[in-house]
Amino acid sequence: MKRRGPRRKFQPRREQEPQHRINHKIRVPQIRLVGENIENPGVYPLRDALKIADGLELDLVEISPKADPPVCKIIDYSKFLYQQKKKQKEMKAKTTKVVVKEIRFGPQTDEHDFQFKLRHAEKFLQDGAKVKAFVFFKGRSILFKDQGEILLLRLATELEEWGTVEQMPKLEGKRMTMFISPKKK
Repeated sequence: MKRRGPRRKFQPRREQEPQHRINHKIRVPQIRLVGENIENPGVYPLRDALKIADGLELDLVEISPKADPPVCKIIDYSKFLYQQKKKQKEMKAKTTKVVVKEIRFGPQTDEHDFQFKLRHAEKFLQDGAKVKAFVFFKGRSILFKDQGEILLLRLATELEEWGTVEQMPKLEGKRMTMFISPKKK
């Protein structure tokens, strides 16, 4: 049995480095101390700031390491991380996800199929999704590209009430594509 490639040693998963330096991991002689629970904020020697944090049973957290001297805050570090995660989660929830629904036509799509797909496109736009309508030209049907364009433009005029054309019909290879986005409510 042949071995393929070099043999790899097992490496345990490394713990992720904390985002902020806390307590004894801060390595500067002087820091600027800020926070709600500090009577007189200002520049302190690191040893004194650690004593104040110990007295309050909280952590000394380096908030701004690039400042001169670095800015530190006396807070409960685990609570601080929890609040940061919560903020990030809220921001992620506020971002909207764009859903794109596709509708496929042939160059000689008959009336019933057109109406059926039109109703679906209408529903997609009402639900807030974008619609990507395309005509697929198979084999020699590429000769009817003007019919495909007419079909897509007809779809756009039928859907004017629910959406606006984002991109006019454009031929890319064997597909003629058009995007319709929902109207703002």
